[in-house]
Amino acid sequence: MHMIRRRDCVASVLACGTGSLAWAQFRLEVNGVGLTQMPIAVLPLRGEETAPLKLSAVIDADLARSGRFSAVNGAGQSMDETSRPDIAFWRLKGADALVAGSLTRLSDGRFDLRYRLWDGVSGKDLGGQSYAVEAADLRLAAHRVADAVYEALTRERGVFSTRLAYVTKSGTRYTLWVADADGENARAALASPEPIISPAWSPNGGQLAYVSFESRKPVIYAHDVATGRRRLIANFRGSNSAPAWSPDGRTLAATLSREGGSQIFAIDTSSGEARRLTQSSGIDTEPAYSADGASLYFVSDRGGAPQIYRMPASGGTPERVTFSGSYNISPALSADGRWLAFVSRVSGAFKLHLMELASGSVTALTDTSADESPSFAPNSRLLVYATQIQGREALMSTTLDGQVKARLSGQGGEIREPDWGPFLK
Repeated sequence: MHMIRRRDCVASVLACGTGSLAWAQFRLEVNGVGLTQMPIAVLPLRGEETAPLKLSAVIDADLARSGRFSAVNGAGQSMDETSRPDIAFWRLKGADALVAGSLTRLSDGRFDLRYRLWDGVSGKDLGGQSYAVEAADLRLAAHRVADAVYEALTRERGVFSTRLAYVTKSGTRYTLWVADADGENARAALASPEPIISPAWSPNGGQLAYVSFESRKPVIYAHDVATGRRRLIANFRGSNSAPAWSPDGRTLAATLSREGGSQIFAIDTSSGEARRLTQSSGIDTEPAYSADGASLYFVSDRGGAPQIYRMPASGGTPERVTFSGSYNISPALSADGRWLAFVSRVSGAFKLHLMELASGSVTALTDTSADESPSFAPNSRLLVYATQIQGREALMSTTLDGQVKARLSGQGGEIREPDWGPFLK
Protein backbone atom coordinates (compact mmCIF):
# COMPACT_ATOMS: atom_id res chain seq x y z
CA MET A 1 0.00 0.00 0.00
CA HIS A 2 1.35 3.41 -0.93
CA MET A 3 1.07 6.23 1.52
CA ILE A 4 -1.90 8.51 0.98
CA ARG A 5 -0.58 11.76 -0.45
CA ARG A 6 -2.31 15.10 -0.52
CA ARG A 7 -2.21 15.46 -4.29
CA ASP A 8 -3.53 11.88 -4.67
CA CYS A 9 -6.34 12.69 -2.23
CA VAL A 10 -7.21 15.81 -4.21
CA ALA A 11 -7.03 13.93 -7.49
CA SER A 12 -9.26 11.12 -6.26
CA VAL A 13 -11.72 13.50 -4.60
CA LEU A 14 -11.93 15.71 -7.64
CA ALA A 15 -12.27 12.76 -9.98
CA CYS A 16 -14.50 11.02 -7.53
CA GLY A 17 25.49 25.91 -8.99
CA THR A 18 25.96 23.25 -6.29
CA GLY A 19 27.62 23.16 -2.88
CA SER A 20 27.17 20.82 0.05
CA LEU A 21 27.59 20.98 3.79
CA ALA A 22 28.06 17.77 5.72
CA TRP A 23 29.15 16.87 9.25
CA ALA A 24 28.33 14.43 12.00
CA GLN A 25 24.71 14.49 13.15
CA PHE A 26 23.79 17.05 10.52
CA ARG A 27 22.75 16.34 6.96
CA LEU A 28 22.00 19.26 4.68
CA GLU A 29 22.70 20.05 1.06
CA VAL A 30 22.34 23.59 -0.24
CA ASN A 31 22.14 24.02 -4.01
CA GLY A 32 22.21 27.10 -6.19
CA VAL A 33 23.42 30.66 -5.99
CA GLY A 34 21.16 33.55 -5.10
CA LEU A 35 21.07 36.73 -7.14
CA THR A 36 22.22 38.95 -4.26
CA GLN A 37 24.05 37.29 -1.41
CA MET A 38 26.09 38.81 1.39
CA PRO A 39 29.47 37.09 1.89
CA ILE A 40 29.73 36.03 5.55
CA ALA A 41 32.26 34.03 7.54
CA VAL A 42 31.02 31.93 10.45
CA LEU A 43 34.11 30.89 12.40
CA PRO A 44 34.28 27.76 14.57
CA LEU A 45 33.29 28.68 18.11
CA ARG A 46 36.13 28.43 20.58
CA GLY A 47 35.46 25.34 22.71
CA GLU A 48 32.66 23.93 20.54
CA GLU A 49 34.53 20.64 20.21
CA THR A 50 33.22 19.86 23.72
CA ALA A 51 29.63 19.93 22.46
CA PRO A 52 27.70 17.00 20.93
CA LEU A 53 27.32 18.95 17.67
CA LYS A 54 29.21 21.60 15.73
CA LEU A 55 27.22 24.73 16.45
CA SER A 56 29.03 26.95 13.95
CA ALA A 57 28.06 24.51 11.19
CA VAL A 58 24.40 24.77 12.17
CA ILE A 59 24.59 28.58 12.08
CA ASP A 60 26.44 28.52 8.76
CA ALA A 61 23.92 26.16 7.17
CA ASP A 62 20.94 28.19 8.41
CA LEU A 63 22.30 31.34 6.80
CA ALA A 64 23.17 29.53 3.56
CA ARG A 65 19.71 27.97 3.33
CA SER A 66 18.10 31.40 3.55
CA GLY A 67 19.56 32.33 0.17
CA ARG A 68 20.67 35.72 1.52
CA PHE A 69 24.26 34.77 2.36
CA SER A 70 27.27 33.06 0.81
CA ALA A 71 29.88 31.35 2.97
CA VAL A 72 33.42 32.73 3.22
CA ASN A 73 36.13 30.33 4.37
CA GLY A 74 37.96 31.81 7.34
CA ALA A 75 40.49 28.99 7.68
CA GLY A 76 43.53 30.02 9.68
CA GLN A 77 41.69 32.66 11.67
CA SER A 78 41.13 32.01 15.35
CA MET A 79 38.64 34.31 17.04
CA ASP A 80 36.06 34.41 19.77
CA GLU A 81 33.55 37.08 20.84
CA THR A 82 36.28 39.07 22.63
CA SER A 83 38.65 39.29 19.64
CA ARG A 84 39.05 42.18 17.23
CA PRO A 85 38.92 41.08 13.59
CA ASP A 86 41.88 41.51 11.22
CA ILE A 87 40.15 43.86 8.77
CA ALA A 88 42.84 43.58 6.12
CA PHE A 89 42.45 39.80 6.09
CA TRP A 90 38.67 39.90 5.82
CA ARG A 91 38.72 42.55 3.12
CA LEU A 92 41.04 40.32 1.15
CA LYS A 93 38.63 37.43 1.69
CA GLY A 94 35.71 39.57 0.56
CA ALA A 95 33.69 38.99 3.75
CA ASP A 96 31.09 41.66 4.45
CA ALA A 97 30.35 40.18 7.88
CA LEU A 98 31.78 37.63 10.28
CA VAL A 99 30.52 35.73 13.29
CA ALA A 100 32.81 34.56 16.09
CA GLY A 101 32.11 33.19 19.54
CA SER A 102 32.75 30.60 22.20
CA LEU A 103 31.17 27.70 24.02
CA THR A 104 31.99 26.97 27.63
CA ARG A 105 30.76 24.15 29.88
CA LEU A 106 29.38 25.55 33.12
CA SER A 107 29.73 23.91 36.53
CA ASP A 108 26.03 23.00 36.58
CA GLY A 109 26.35 21.05 33.31
CA ARG A 110 24.85 23.72 31.09
CA PHE A 111 26.68 25.45 28.26
CA ASP A 112 27.43 29.16 27.92
CA LEU A 113 27.14 30.09 24.23
CA ARG A 114 28.41 33.53 23.23
CA TYR A 115 28.76 35.18 19.86
CA ARG A 116 29.59 38.54 18.30
CA LEU A 117 28.81 39.86 14.83
CA TRP A 118 31.32 42.11 13.06
CA ASP A 119 31.25 44.24 9.93
CA GLY A 120 34.01 42.70 7.81
CA VAL A 121 34.66 45.95 5.92
CA SER A 122 34.76 48.54 8.69
CA GLY A 123 35.46 46.29 11.66
CA LYS A 124 32.45 47.73 13.46
CA ASP A 125 31.02 45.67 16.31
CA LEU A 126 27.41 44.85 15.28
CA GLY A 127 26.46 43.32 18.62
CA GLY A 128 26.24 39.93 20.22
CA GLN A 129 24.50 37.84 22.83
CA SER A 130 25.04 35.02 25.28
CA TYR A 131 22.87 32.02 26.08
CA ALA A 132 23.11 29.62 29.03
CA VAL A 133 21.44 26.44 27.82
CA GLU A 134 21.07 22.76 28.58
CA ALA A 135 22.88 20.38 26.25
CA ALA A 136 19.51 19.36 24.78
CA ASP A 137 18.88 22.98 23.73
CA LEU A 138 22.21 23.66 22.02
CA ARG A 139 20.79 23.21 18.53
CA LEU A 140 17.94 25.64 19.31
CA ALA A 141 20.48 28.13 20.67
CA ALA A 142 22.47 27.88 17.43
CA HIS A 143 19.29 28.53 15.44
CA ARG A 144 18.64 31.59 17.62
CA VAL A 145 22.12 32.92 16.92
CA ALA A 146 21.43 32.48 13.19
CA ASP A 147 18.11 34.31 13.63
CA ALA A 148 19.83 37.21 15.40
CA VAL A 149 22.57 37.46 12.75
CA TYR A 150 20.00 37.28 9.93
CA GLU A 151 17.86 40.00 11.50
CA ALA A 152 20.83 42.28 12.21
CA LEU A 153 22.00 42.10 8.59
CA THR A 154 18.68 42.01 6.69
CA ARG A 155 16.33 43.90 9.04
CA GLU A 156 13.92 40.98 8.70
CA ARG A 157 13.03 38.32 11.22
CA GLY A 158 14.82 34.98 10.92
CA VAL A 159 12.94 31.68 10.87
CA PHE A 160 15.65 29.22 11.89
CA SER A 161 14.26 28.62 15.40
CA THR A 162 10.77 27.85 14.09
CA ARG A 163 9.48 24.30 13.55
CA LEU A 164 8.23 22.01 10.82
CA ALA A 165 5.60 19.30 11.02
CA TYR A 166 5.51 16.45 8.54
CA VAL A 167 4.28 12.88 8.19
CA THR A 168 6.17 9.70 7.36
CA LYS A 169 5.07 6.20 6.47
CA SER A 170 7.52 3.44 7.30
CA GLY A 171 6.21 -0.07 6.71
CA THR A 172 2.69 0.02 8.09
CA ARG A 173 3.39 2.79 10.60
CA TYR A 174 2.46 6.44 10.13
CA THR A 175 4.16 9.07 12.26
CA LEU A 176 3.53 12.79 12.71
CA TRP A 177 6.84 14.55 13.43
CA VAL A 178 7.72 17.96 14.82
CA ALA A 179 11.23 19.06 13.79
CA ASP A 180 13.49 22.08 13.66
CA ALA A 181 13.25 24.26 10.56
CA ASP A 182 16.24 22.42 9.06
CA GLY A 183 14.45 19.07 9.48
CA GLU A 184 16.74 17.98 12.31
CA ASN A 185 15.86 17.12 15.91
CA ALA A 186 12.58 15.46 14.92
CA ARG A 187 10.28 14.33 17.72
CA ALA A 188 7.34 12.01 17.16
CA ALA A 189 4.05 13.70 18.10
CA LEU A 190 1.85 10.77 17.12
CA ALA A 191 2.18 7.30 15.62
CA SER A 192 -0.57 5.12 14.18
CA PRO A 193 -1.05 2.03 12.01
CA GLU A 194 -3.69 4.05 10.12
CA PRO A 195 -2.94 7.02 7.83
CA ILE A 196 -2.26 10.49 9.25
CA ILE A 197 -2.53 13.34 6.76
CA SER A 198 -2.80 17.13 6.43
CA PRO A 199 -1.00 18.45 9.53
CA ALA A 200 -1.64 22.16 10.08
CA TRP A 201 -0.08 24.40 12.72
CA SER A 202 -2.31 26.64 14.81
CA PRO A 203 -1.44 30.36 14.60
CA ASN A 204 0.25 30.34 18.04
CA GLY A 205 2.24 27.17 17.36
CA GLY A 206 0.67 25.35 20.29
CA GLN A 207 -1.47 22.87 18.36
CA LEU A 208 -1.42 20.75 15.25
CA ALA A 209 -4.64 19.87 13.50
CA TYR A 210 -4.48 16.69 11.43
CA VAL A 211 -6.63 14.04 9.81
CA SER A 212 -6.58 10.51 11.21
CA PHE A 213 -8.04 7.36 9.65
CA GLU A 214 -7.98 5.36 12.89
CA SER A 215 -11.81 5.32 12.91
CA ARG A 216 -11.65 3.83 9.39
CA LYS A 217 -12.70 7.17 7.96
CA PRO A 218 -11.15 10.67 7.92
CA VAL A 219 -11.60 12.47 11.26
CA ILE A 220 -9.99 15.78 12.34
CA TYR A 221 -8.15 16.13 15.66
CA ALA A 222 -6.23 18.98 17.29
CA HIS A 223 -3.04 17.84 19.03
CA ASP A 224 -1.46 19.89 21.84
CA VAL A 225 2.25 19.87 21.02
CA ALA A 226 3.47 20.52 24.58
CA THR A 227 1.33 17.95 26.40
CA GLY A 228 0.54 15.41 23.70
CA ARG A 229 -3.16 15.63 24.51
CA ARG A 230 -5.60 15.80 21.64
CA ARG A 231 -9.24 16.62 21.14
CA LEU A 232 -11.73 15.70 18.47
CA ILE A 233 -12.62 18.61 16.18
CA ALA A 234 -14.70 17.05 13.41
CA ASN A 235 -16.29 13.61 13.22
CA PHE A 236 -19.35 14.35 11.14
CA ARG A 237 -21.07 11.84 8.91
CA GLY A 238 -18.90 11.06 5.89
CA SER A 239 -15.43 12.48 5.37
CA ASN A 240 -13.75 15.18 7.47
CA SER A 241 -10.52 16.42 5.90
CA ALA A 242 -8.11 19.24 4.92
CA PRO A 243 -8.13 21.37 8.11
CA ALA A 244 -6.86 24.97 7.94
CA TRP A 245 -6.71 27.38 10.89
CA SER A 246 -8.01 30.91 10.66
CA PRO A 247 -5.39 33.50 11.68
CA ASP A 248 -7.16 34.13 15.01
CA GLY A 249 -7.25 30.42 15.82
CA ARG A 250 -11.00 30.42 16.49
CA THR A 251 -12.04 28.62 13.33
CA LEU A 252 -10.95 25.62 11.32
CA ALA A 253 -11.94 25.54 7.68
CA ALA A 254 -12.29 21.95 6.51
CA THR A 255 -13.76 19.79 3.78
CA LEU A 256 -16.81 17.87 4.96
CA SER A 257 -19.08 15.53 3.03
CA ARG A 258 -21.79 15.39 5.69
CA GLU A 259 -24.37 16.90 3.31
CA GLY A 260 -23.43 14.79 0.33
CA GLY A 261 -20.67 16.23 -1.84
CA SER A 262 -17.37 17.52 -0.46
CA GLN A 263 -17.74 21.19 0.46
CA ILE A 264 -15.90 23.77 2.59
CA PHE A 265 -17.21 24.36 6.12
CA ALA A 266 -16.09 26.68 8.93
CA ILE A 267 -15.86 24.85 12.26
CA ASP A 268 -15.86 26.77 15.53
CA THR A 269 -12.89 25.32 17.47
CA SER A 270 -14.64 25.87 20.82
CA SER A 271 -18.18 24.67 20.16
CA GLY A 272 -17.49 22.31 17.25
CA GLU A 273 -20.36 23.83 15.28
CA ALA A 274 -19.90 23.72 11.51
CA ARG A 275 -21.24 26.23 8.99
CA ARG A 276 -21.21 25.55 5.26
CA LEU A 277 -19.29 28.12 3.20
CA THR A 278 -19.40 26.80 -0.37
CA GLN A 279 -22.45 25.84 -2.41
CA SER A 280 -21.45 24.04 -5.57
CA SER A 281 -22.37 20.93 -7.47
CA GLY A 282 -18.63 20.30 -7.82
CA ILE A 283 -16.19 19.30 -5.13
CA ASP A 284 -14.44 21.97 -3.03
CA THR A 285 -11.41 21.11 -0.90
CA GLU A 286 -8.02 22.25 0.48
CA PRO A 287 -9.06 25.54 2.10
CA ALA A 288 -6.36 28.07 3.03
CA TYR A 289 -6.87 31.42 4.77
CA SER A 290 -5.22 34.61 3.64
CA ALA A 291 -2.94 36.11 6.29
CA ASP A 292 -5.46 38.84 7.18
CA GLY A 293 -8.25 36.29 7.58
CA ALA A 294 -10.45 38.11 5.10
CA SER A 295 -10.29 35.56 2.27
CA LEU A 296 -10.39 31.80 1.92
CA TYR A 297 -8.63 30.09 -0.98
CA PHE A 298 -9.62 26.58 -2.00
CA VAL A 299 -9.49 24.01 -4.80
CA SER A 300 -12.61 23.22 -6.82
CA ASP A 301 -13.48 21.30 -9.96
CA ARG A 302 -16.60 23.41 -10.51
CA GLY A 303 -15.15 24.53 -13.85
CA GLY A 304 -14.43 20.97 -14.99
CA ALA A 305 -10.86 20.61 -13.67
CA PRO A 306 -9.19 21.44 -10.35
CA GLN A 307 -8.34 25.11 -10.03
CA ILE A 308 -7.79 27.50 -7.12
CA TYR A 309 -10.56 29.92 -6.16
CA ARG A 310 -10.93 32.71 -3.59
CA MET A 311 -13.97 33.88 -1.65
CA PRO A 312 -14.69 35.93 1.48
CA ALA A 313 -13.82 33.94 4.59
CA SER A 314 -17.44 34.15 5.73
CA GLY A 315 -18.65 32.69 2.44
CA GLY A 316 -19.84 34.31 -0.74
CA THR A 317 -19.29 34.23 -4.47
CA PRO A 318 -15.95 32.61 -5.36
CA GLU A 319 -13.64 34.01 -8.02
CA ARG A 320 -11.15 31.89 -9.91
CA VAL A 321 -7.49 32.67 -9.17
CA THR A 322 -5.42 30.25 -11.28
CA PHE A 323 -5.69 30.22 -15.06
CA SER A 324 -2.33 28.87 -16.23
CA GLY A 325 -2.51 25.08 -16.57
CA SER A 326 -5.44 22.72 -16.34
CA TYR A 327 -4.74 21.22 -12.90
CA ASN A 328 -3.77 23.41 -9.93
CA ILE A 329 -3.99 22.32 -6.28
CA SER A 330 -2.57 22.82 -2.76
CA PRO A 331 -2.81 26.59 -2.23
CA ALA A 332 -0.54 28.18 0.40
CA LEU A 333 -0.52 31.89 1.27
CA SER A 334 2.41 33.96 2.50
CA ALA A 335 2.14 35.90 5.75
CA ASP A 336 2.93 39.18 4.00
CA GLY A 337 -0.07 38.72 1.68
CA ARG A 338 2.00 38.92 -1.51
CA TRP A 339 2.30 35.32 -2.65
CA LEU A 340 0.30 32.21 -3.46
CA ALA A 341 2.21 28.95 -3.79
CA PHE A 342 0.55 25.95 -5.38
CA VAL A 343 1.24 22.71 -7.23
CA SER A 344 0.44 22.51 -10.94
CA ARG A 345 0.36 19.37 -13.05
CA VAL A 346 2.44 20.03 -16.16
CA SER A 347 2.67 17.23 -18.76
CA GLY A 348 1.95 14.69 -16.03
CA ALA A 349 4.50 16.15 -13.59
CA PHE A 350 3.56 17.90 -10.34
CA LYS A 351 5.61 21.09 -10.00
CA LEU A 352 5.75 23.87 -7.43
CA HIS A 353 4.63 27.28 -8.72
CA LEU A 354 4.47 30.76 -7.23
CA MET A 355 1.98 33.50 -8.06
CA GLU A 356 2.39 37.15 -7.20
CA LEU A 357 -1.18 37.97 -6.18
CA ALA A 358 -1.08 41.65 -7.15
CA SER A 359 -0.03 41.00 -10.74
CA GLY A 360 -1.19 37.41 -11.23
CA SER A 361 2.22 36.49 -12.69
CA VAL A 362 3.19 32.84 -12.16
CA THR A 363 6.69 31.33 -11.93
CA ALA A 364 7.69 27.65 -11.86
CA LEU A 365 10.16 27.10 -9.01
CA THR A 366 11.29 23.50 -9.50
CA ASP A 367 12.45 21.01 -12.09
CA THR A 368 11.29 17.98 -10.08
CA SER A 369 8.10 16.11 -10.98
CA ALA A 370 6.49 14.97 -7.71
CA ASP A 371 6.21 18.17 -5.65
CA GLU A 372 3.49 18.50 -3.02
CA SER A 373 2.28 20.45 0.00
CA PRO A 374 4.03 23.83 -0.20
CA SER A 375 4.13 25.86 3.00
CA PHE A 376 5.62 29.30 3.59
CA ALA A 377 8.12 30.21 6.27
CA PRO A 378 6.53 32.74 8.66
CA ASN A 379 8.75 35.54 7.27
CA SER A 380 7.43 34.81 3.75
CA ARG A 381 10.99 34.38 2.40
CA LEU A 382 11.17 30.58 1.99
CA LEU A 383 8.95 27.64 1.08
CA VAL A 384 9.12 24.07 2.33
CA TYR A 385 7.65 21.23 0.26
CA ALA A 386 7.91 17.49 -0.25
CA THR A 387 9.15 15.92 -3.45
CA GLN A 388 11.08 13.00 -4.90
CA ILE A 389 14.70 13.21 -6.01
CA GLN A 390 16.20 10.28 -7.88
CA GLY A 391 13.32 8.13 -6.69
CA ARG A 392 13.76 9.01 -3.01
CA GLU A 393 11.46 11.06 -0.81
CA ALA A 394 12.83 14.45 0.20
CA LEU A 395 11.96 17.49 2.26
CA MET A 396 13.09 20.61 0.43
CA SER A 397 13.18 24.33 1.02
CA THR A 398 13.48 26.95 -1.68
CA THR A 399 13.84 30.68 -1.94
CA LEU A 400 10.97 32.42 -3.71
CA ASP A 401 13.05 32.95 -6.85
CA GLY A 402 13.83 29.21 -6.95
CA GLN A 403 17.57 29.99 -7.03
CA VAL A 404 18.62 28.43 -3.71
CA LYS A 405 17.23 25.06 -2.64
CA ALA A 406 18.14 22.94 0.35
CA ARG A 407 17.44 19.28 0.96
CA LEU A 408 16.50 19.04 4.60
CA SER A 409 17.09 16.20 6.98
CA GLY A 410 14.07 13.94 7.44
CA GLN A 411 13.12 10.72 9.16
CA GLY A 412 13.24 7.50 7.16
CA GLY A 413 10.32 6.26 5.12
CA GLU A 414 7.98 8.08 2.78
CA ILE A 415 8.00 11.78 3.72
CA ARG A 416 4.85 13.78 3.14
CA GLU A 417 2.97 16.99 3.78
CA PRO A 418 5.29 19.41 5.57
CA ASP A 419 3.79 22.45 7.26
CA TRP A 420 5.99 25.32 8.47
CA GLY A 421 5.05 26.53 11.92
CA PRO A 422 4.66 30.16 13.04
CA PHE A 423 7.12 32.35 14.89
CA LEU A 424 7.29 31.32 18.52
CA LYS A 425 6.64 34.03 21.07
